[in-house]
Amino acid sequence: MSVSPPERRVTPSSRPIKSRVLALANQKGGVGKTTTAINLATALAANGETVLLVDLDPQGNASTGLGIPRVDRTAGSYSLLSGDDTAANLARPTAVPGLSLLPADPSLVGAEVELVAASRREFRLRDALRPLCKAGEFSFILIDCPPSLGLLTLNGLVAASSVLVPLQCEFFALEGIAHLIRTIDLVKARLNPTLRLQGIVLTMFDRRNNLSELVASDARAYFGAQVYETVIPRNIRVSEAPSHGKPVLLYDFRSPGAQAYVRLARELLSRERSHPEAA
Repeated sequence: MSVSPPERRVTPSSRPIKSRVLALANQKGGVGKTTTAINLATALAANGETVLLVDLDPQGNASTGLGIPRVDRTAGSYSLLSGDDTAANLARPTAVPGLSLLPADPSLVGAEVELVAASRREFRLRDALRPLCKAGEFSFILIDCPPSLGLLTLNGLVAASSVLVPLQCEFFALEGIAHLIRTIDLVKARLNPTLRLQGIVLTMFDRRNNLSELVASDARAYFGAQVYETVIPRNIRVSEAPSHGKPVLLYDFRSPGAQAYVRLARELLSRERSHPEAA
């Protein structure tokens, strides 16, 4: 199935709208971060937004999940961070109308070490994305950060206006999120004063499992309204889609997982409209 976005909305002003930059981060792997990045970006594009997904993870799973195999990756996010090329040149269209990808190239694996000695090392991504943000070509720029709190993730947090945290509905996931929230607070205090927690998305939710209900209840009790109402269920079609190089919205639009990401995109847009100062 193809997902065709509706006609682009026309704003009253002819002034370009500055891109909203959203980092998806969680230092714990296997929480559905990249899956959420791919499918949220797709759902936003299907909702009429123009979206750029930046694959900042050396594993390159977001690139694979959008149909770009490793053998076809040349210049990408490493070239962006090193200053060898611009974001406008490196972004490439995907099979999803309105969605572009800045892939992770093979050299990104060494970027953490190389950035240590680089000037303005925490600001490399922000500086590289700034012309694209000001041009307003994309209404949303989503950054898929690595599952760590190293320099690459730090670059993502400094470049972003807000952070979306996927939280797996398992016991150890709650323990790790406190560390991430502290990191976000430190980045806001020292490097990016406009950064805010956009929200927490519960992923891999299994209604048959009492633990999922318990984790969801604990998360809502602690974080309150920062936890999204939309919950991403554990769904086999979501798991199968990346092996076909497709978002689940293209692989099986009617599946519960695909429909959950459609609702998540709508909820995110509603939240973003309530923060016009982020634009």
